Amino acid sequence: MTQTATAAPQTEFVKGLGLFSATAIVMGSMIGSGIFIVPADIARGVGSPALLIAAWLVTGLMTIIGALSYGELAAMMPTAGGQYVYLREALGPIWGFLYGWTLFLVIQSGTIAAVGVAFGKFLGVFFPSVSASHWIWHAGYVSAWHVGPMVLGNMEIGLNTANLAAIVIIVLLTLLNTYGVKLGAIIQNIFTSAKVFALLMVVVLGLLAKNAVAIAANFQGGNFWHNAGWHVLHPVQVGMGDPTALVGMLTIVAIVQVGSLFSSDAWNNVTFTAGEIQNPKRNLPLSLLLGTGIVLLLYIACNFIYLAVLPLHGSAEGASALARGIQYASEDRVATAVMEQAFAGYGAKIMAAAILVSTFGCVNGMVLAGARVYYAMSRDGLFFKAAGHLTHKTKTPAVSLWVQCLWTCLLCLSGSYGQLLDYVIFAVLIFYVLTIIGLFILRRTRPNAERPYRAFGYPVLPALYIVMATWISVVLLRYKPQYTWPGLGIVLLGLPVYFIWKKFGVSHSEHA
Repeated sequence: MTQTATAAPQTEFVKGLGLFSATAIVMGSMIGSGIFIVPADIARGVGSPALLIAAWLVTGLMTIIGALSYGELAAMMPTAGGQYVYLREALGPIWGFLYGWTLFLVIQSGTIAAVGVAFGKFLGVFFPSVSASHWIWHAGYVSAWHVGPMVLGNMEIGLNTANLAAIVIIVLLTLLNTYGVKLGAIIQNIFTSAKVFALLMVVVLGLLAKNAVAIAANFQGGNFWHNAGWHVLHPVQVGMGDPTALVGMLTIVAIVQVGSLFSSDAWNNVTFTAGEIQNPKRNLPLSLLLGTGIVLLLYIACNFIYLAVLPLHGSAEGASALARGIQYASEDRVATAVMEQAFAGYGAKIMAAAILVSTFGCVNGMVLAGARVYYAMSRDGLFFKAAGHLTHKTKTPAVSLWVQCLWTCLLCLSGSYGQLLDYVIFAVLIFYVLTIIGLFILRRTRPNAERPYRAFGYPVLPALYIVMATWISVVLLRYKPQYTWPGLGIVLLGLPVYFIWKKFGVSHSEHA
């Protein structure tokens, strides 16, 4: 941190990530708390066991195609920064910057903050004093402010015991990751293994706890296909307080992708660490395929288990888990309700422990990976100069890690991360589509570039991804404007910032 802008840059990362560690980053970044909670919201949207599964199958198909497509880009350009580099090389530096800007402002930091606060929330199961309502310093409440389709504000600002727990683990994991990528990888390997085991336990114990009432309600007599047909219309609340619209099956499945796609996101984080992966031309594509494949199989299995233990339909006033069903599981904690069926009186604590492990590992993976993007941006003169240096001893982008940590902790205190995350999935989809378009562009503009791995199913599967993601984006723009237009606005805010950095920023290559 004492280096000057003209110092000789430290550009050699330590190749400390093997195939297992790279795969652990993919899986660990994907598995947070979403799979344990999101199915309730999806179930309320679709009202059909078949469409609940369909939502996760669509997410699975898109994620696998995305991973197969990114594999080619990762093997072709195995350098720190990953998706930022692919966009920069295929579409130009401005597109790379807009991605990095959105990643820093919302996608990565907002997700870390949200997952960290989820850690604090579930820590409260064991220590009731850890709660979002237990204020240490309450700065105040920001009233709701309606701006077109957006609702800004409506949040509490200050330090409570739940976001304090989040800040503590974010700072701790940032500190540990400054001691070298190998230590970060060890933490990631341990916690990813533990959270995969936790998901397997949900599946196995759910099989033991399967309920005849739930099985009859969800699978027998054609109930599985209830509300799943081309002729069925589903009610959707358009915007904030706008009239309810009736939409068809393809549209409702696209709308509920907000939940399933977000729960499966961050699989691309491993590409950010390409500069530290051993034999990246082989291990990067392989880790993407293995990691996404294993996680998505577990996710789909979990949803079948939920349907085997709890009826899909329920009542918000239900007195028991069976009466509330998946749709109205207490605080949307579907997995907890399943574990309560298996271990009455203990299920909540067992599930809370599993989610603590899951969220801790997720925060570590995202802290480790995100800092590499800001490092790459700094090397291009598009981020703080100090973030583009590696420490002499551990070869980690320590400044980049701490800048990320600072902004994430501020989001925790502001309470704004929840609103920011509402806007994330649309912005994420935009950049996924642009990156896969970049695959086509690079095939044309750099036909002779070394490609140790070529995208499976090219050009059909990448084109299918673009069509599916574009359809979901158009549907969300139409029916969820309160989430999509602000997301687009956040991306576009990066345009003036880009030109400021271009004018005043200095790339490290100019000092080499």
